[in-house]
Amino acid sequence: MNRVATGLDVFQADYFMKLKGQRLGLLSNQASLNSRLESAKKTISHVLPGQLKALFGPQHGYWGVDQENMIETDHSFDEALTIPLFSLYSETREPSQDMLDLIDTLIIDLQDVGTRVYTFASTMLNCLKAAAESDKKVVILDRPNPLGGEEVEGNLLKQEFFSFVGPFTLPMRHGLTMGEMAHIFNEVFHIGADLEIVPMKGWIRSMIWQDTGLKWMMPSPNMPLPETTQVYPGQVIWEGTNLSEGRGTCRPFEIFGAPFLDTAAIKRHLSPEATAGSYLQEIFFCPTFHKWGGEICRGFMIHVLDPHAYHPYFSTIDILRAITDIHGEQFTWKPPPYEYEYENMPIDIILGDSALRRKIEKGESLTKIKKGWDEELKNFLQWRESFLLYP
Repeated sequence: MNRVATGLDVFQADYFMKLKGQRLGLLSNQASLNSRLESAKKTISHVLPGQLKALFGPQHGYWGVDQENMIETDHSFDEALTIPLFSLYSETREPSQDMLDLIDTLIIDLQDVGTRVYTFASTMLNCLKAAAESDKKVVILDRPNPLGGEEVEGNLLKQEFFSFVGPFTLPMRHGLTMGEMAHIFNEVFHIGADLEIVPMKGWIRSMIWQDTGLKWMMPSPNMPLPETTQVYPGQVIWEGTNLSEGRGTCRPFEIFGAPFLDTAAIKRHLSPEATAGSYLQEIFFCPTFHKWGGEICRGFMIHVLDPHAYHPYFSTIDILRAITDIHGEQFTWKPPPYEYEYENMPIDIILGDSALRRKIEKGESLTKIKKGWDEELKNFLQWRESFLLYP
């Protein structure tokens, strides 16, 4: 297997020469590693000594230690480089003018997970806007989409539900890299940022993470494995409900459930099409924190048998539909807030369309629900063509 060279690897090999003499900022975290598992901070400070003037961290902090949503990270100081470390998940979610005054170019190196409901894309968007206003250059060091770049899935996010976990009209499984999303944002929002992408070498759209030859480092505390990313486009839905999405277990999102679930009845209620490429193992588990912390839950562990046949969003929506049918009195939608949104229901923000929630509540057939977004996806695939960086 040929190992993919990430944007950071390409930067280290030769691109860095373009930035000699510039004052640099770096937005990254613990998953921003080169192929030798060296951090972006170490890599860049080695090839451009003394040029890093500020570090920036996204949600969960620069070291990825903050577990929960809406748990803010304080600003701090990097003692090794003697430069400030600014949190972009704090009292501000975008770099301020004071922060940008320290630099000429902002380098962004973040590992996305291929799902719309994830905050790194919004942090990147905020940085593009702030950099354009301050006349600063932005360089994106691109990384693989762990779900590949061919498959897309789900309804398109409606504008009235734009949020920090979904800033643009993308499907849940979007099939884009961070570099491609940066191009899209710069264009559709008319930002006009001085933007340059350092593309990967050796990545093609059919590759999932396991095809890249790269080691996985969790980009957030509840994304421990590449297998987690494979289920996440569907399993993130449980964040908008009273079911545990597996936080507080060793396999978040792959494990899910609640004390009241009748797992056998749920399995009987599911469409065979919805579980294609996967196996739902009935299990008991006890989350150590978060929803149902310390209580025995009945639920499932999803085993992905064929990642190309498995459609996580489609699958989880069918499971959700079964649970609302069987456990209508015990099942509830989670109330606000959710990622700094205090009015819209979390499930509507996650699904990106309140009409979809209502269809699920009414027990509308899964085939009919899916048919409603098929035409949207066809149009999306055609529209995104001009923004793609990889064959």
